Amino acid sequence: MGSRAKIACLGAGRMGRGIAVAFAYAGHTVSMIDIKARSIEEFAKLEADALGEIGKTFASLFRLGLLAEADVDPLTARVSVVPASRSGTALSEAEIVFEGVPEVVELKRDVLATASKQVGPDTIMASTTSTILVDDLSGAIVNPRRFLNVHWLNPAYLIPLVEVSPGKATDPAIVDEVKDLLEGIGKVPVVCAATPGFIVPRIQALAMNEAARMVEEGVASAEEIDKAIRYGFGFRYAVLGLLEFIDWGGGDILYYASRYLEGALGSDRYRAPDVISRNMHEGRIGLRTGAGFLDYSDMDVDAYRAKRLQAMVDLLRHFDLARPPVLDRS
Repeated sequence: MGSRAKIACLGAGRMGRGIAVAFAYAGHTVSMIDIKARSIEEFAKLEADALGEIGKTFASLFRLGLLAEADVDPLTARVSVVPASRSGTALSEAEIVFEGVPEVVELKRDVLATASKQVGPDTIMASTTSTILVDDLSGAIVNPRRFLNVHWLNPAYLIPLVEVSPGKATDPAIVDEVKDLLEGIGKVPVVCAATPGFIVPRIQALAMNEAARMVEEGVASAEEIDKAIRYGFGFRYAVLGLLEFIDWGGGDILYYASRYLEGALGSDRYRAPDVISRNMHEGRIGLRTGAGFLDYSDMDVDAYRAKRLQAMVDLLRHFDLARPPVLDRS
């Protein structure tokens, strides 16, 4: 795949527009393909809405300091909206096609099946589904070894993370190609198995439901809970990954805390998985023992800690919470 691969998006909705902005910003041309047959007037309205929103998004990136005002129109011009009647040309020229239609299995299968007959033999096809497993869609694809799931997080043009989920038939070389493409536009791809919820949606569903449950139980107000998330939960996990944080504090702490919460709150949703107790019994506590979920045996732990703490100090400055010490100089 070339460094300026031609991109096609099946659908001109929110996801297609976000992906188009991300690729156009990085120098690619993008065709957003309308999947519905429309009248000339209806298509003209869709085209104006889509390109208008993309132009406004680039204008907002100018106001945020990510580009010059003079860049807005040239970047917007890299994106086109193609009517369903002319989809064949755009699909045959695309090096990768992202499907971004509503989360309906049969609709996705129909759209992917039709498109897979129009793309070139070397074209990669990817669904952006956030809920449907890749293997539930791959049976509709003419060439399933070049098909996988590429799940973007909204807003797609800003959030770095993209979850890449291959199916049983996906060629591993295709995964590497997609990772290289995403890294080339400044994204951070992670590969995960084709399981419900992937990585981020699965974790955030638990966290969001628990936050809502605490409001319901009167633990704290919504405002106080969100403040706790921004300045505690989110603050730490912007620097340390969840598993890295287990190792940082020690897996034994999580084990005992989980046992207490399970008993005190009367719910097995706090029960630690077997891997936590297994790591404890094997001496894989974390930083203290040189290994946990991650391996620290060949690492300068003091330098590692210092780097992570520096990142937290930088966040304090970002939130305007870094203050000088109060000293008595009288």
